[in-house]
Amino acid sequence: MKIALAQLNFTVGDIKSNTEKIIRAIDNAKSQGADLVAFAEFAVSGTPAYGLLTKTTFLELCEDAVERIAKKCRGIAAIVGTPYLTAEGPISAAAYISKRGEIEYIGKRYVTARREMGYIVGSSIGSQTISVDGNNLKVVVGDDISRIEELDESIDAVISVNARRYGKGIMTRRFDKMSRLAFAEGKSILLINQVGGSGDIVYDGTSGILNPEGHLVMLLKSFEEDMQIYDTEAKNEPFEVPFTTYNDRTRLIYSAACLGLRDYFHKNGYQKACIGLSGGIDSAVVACLAVGALGKENVRVLLMPSPFTPNESVEDAKRLAENLGVEYSVLPIIEAYNAIVGTLQPVIGGTEFDATEENIQTRIRTTMLMALQNKTGYMVLNSSNKSENALGWCTLYGDTAGTFSPTGDLYKSEIYDLARYINSAFGNVIPDAIIDKEPSSELRPNQKDSDHLPHYEVIDAILFRMIEKKQHREDIINAGFDSAVVEKIHTMVMQNEKKRYQFPPVLRLSPCAFGHEWLMPLVNHYCD
Repeated sequence: MKIALAQLNFTVGDIKSNTEKIIRAIDNAKSQGADLVAFAEFAVSGTPAYGLLTKTTFLELCEDAVERIAKKCRGIAAIVGTPYLTAEGPISAAAYISKRGEIEYIGKRYVTARREMGYIVGSSIGSQTISVDGNNLKVVVGDDISRIEELDESIDAVISVNARRYGKGIMTRRFDKMSRLAFAEGKSILLINQVGGSGDIVYDGTSGILNPEGHLVMLLKSFEEDMQIYDTEAKNEPFEVPFTTYNDRTRLIYSAACLGLRDYFHKNGYQKACIGLSGGIDSAVVACLAVGALGKENVRVLLMPSPFTPNESVEDAKRLAENLGVEYSVLPIIEAYNAIVGTLQPVIGGTEFDATEENIQTRIRTTMLMALQNKTGYMVLNSSNKSENALGWCTLYGDTAGTFSPTGDLYKSEIYDLARYINSAFGNVIPDAIIDKEPSSELRPNQKDSDHLPHYEVIDAILFRMIEKKQHREDIINAGFDSAVVEKIHTMVMQNEKKRYQFPPVLRLSPCAFGHEWLMPLVNHYCD
C-alpha cells in the first residue's frame, strides 16, 4: 500500500483556495500511484479559525468543500482535516473519503488547545478504524493521540491528523513522545501536521512516520510544504531525528521567524516592511529577518538619531543597511524633540530630565515610521524582545508599537544567538560593533541598560525559570540567584502586565508566550 503525506500551507478562511490546493495534491498523489493521501487537521478551513468555527455558514462551506473533494477521490482514498457541525456542536474532524467517494467524519474527542476551547466541542466518538485495500488504519485527530487506548492487534498503523504549532524544544519532545508510543503499541504511526504561519502562530510541518520499533522511517521538511509517498511494502530504513533542541535550536528559530513573518504579511495582503534601525542588536536582527522573509527590495529602514545618539550607532546602522542592500534614510529627530520639549515647558519646565524626555524620543520615532507606513504602505515591524517585554523596559506607543513583532517572544540572549547565526549563515551582515556593544536605549547621555538592570544573561536565566518553568521566587533563589535581584525582576514582571495587554501581535516562538500560556489579570494585587 502507498500512502501520501501532503503537508501543505493553508490560509484561515480561504476555503476555496485551500480546497483547490487539496485537490491538486490528490491528483499528484494519484499520479504517483498512492492508494491513500492524508492532510492535516483543519486543512479545509485553515487554523486557528477561532470565532469562525461558531458560524454555521462557515461550517456549511467547509462541508460543501469536503463533498467537492470527494468527487475527485475516485480511485484514491483521502483523509482531510476539517471542522464539522454535529448535533453536539462544531468539532474538529478528519473526513475519511473512500475510493468510491463516500464520506465518514471522525471526530476529535479531547479539546486541549486554548485556541480551540470555546469554539469547538469534543466529539463523543473519537478515533475510528478505516480499511483501505485490506489495511486497517486507526485515524486519530489532534491530541487524542496522547490518550490513545490499547490498540487491537488487527490495526496495521495509526494515522495522526494534527495541527501542532512550533515552539522551542517542542519538536524534539514531540518525536520522543511519538517514538515511545509507537514502540509501546508496536504499531507504525503516521503523523501529518500543518505547516505555515497563521497569525501569531507558526506550524512547523515536520510530518513523519515511525515504525513499530519507534524509529523514524520518513520525515517531511520543516517550515516548508512537502509531499512524500510511503510504501508499506518497501524496505524503509530507520534513521535518527536529524535535529536536536540544543544544536539546531537557533537555526529552527530563524526558519520559524521568517516563515511566520512572511505568511503574516502575505496572507494579510502586505508586501513591504519598514524598521527603525538604531544601531542596536534588536532592530538589526529584525531587519535581517525581514530581508530573509520578504526580500531586500521590500524592506526600508529609517535611521532617526536623537540628541543622545552616538555617531558610532548611526554608522553601524548604515553599514548594516548597506550590507543587507535595503533602502535607508537618515532622519534626525533633534528638531522635533526640541520642539516638543519646548512646547511642554509650561508643564514640565523646572523638572529634572527623566523617562518623560526619554519616551518622547521613542514616540517621535514611531510617529515617523507610521507616517512612512501611511504614505507608502511599508508596514512597521516591531523590534522588541521578551526580556524587555517581561520587565516593561519599553515605551507604550513608542517601541512597543508596530504591525507585527517577529522577535517579541525571544529573550535578549536569544536575539544575540540569532545575530551570530545570521552572520555565520549569511556572511557577517551584522557589524561586529552592533553585537559587541553594551545594550543601551541611547535616550540619555552615556546610558546603559546595566545602569538599572542586571546583565541580560542573569535576567534571562531568572525569567526563563519564572515564566517557562513556572518556578516560585524561592525556588529561583535556592538555585543560587541573588534574592534582591529575583525580587526586583518579579516585581517588574508583575507590574507591567498592563503594557503587555497593548502590544502588537507577537509571533509565538516559545512554549510559554505572553497573552497565551502566560496571562495575568489586568488588575492584580497578588504579591506572593
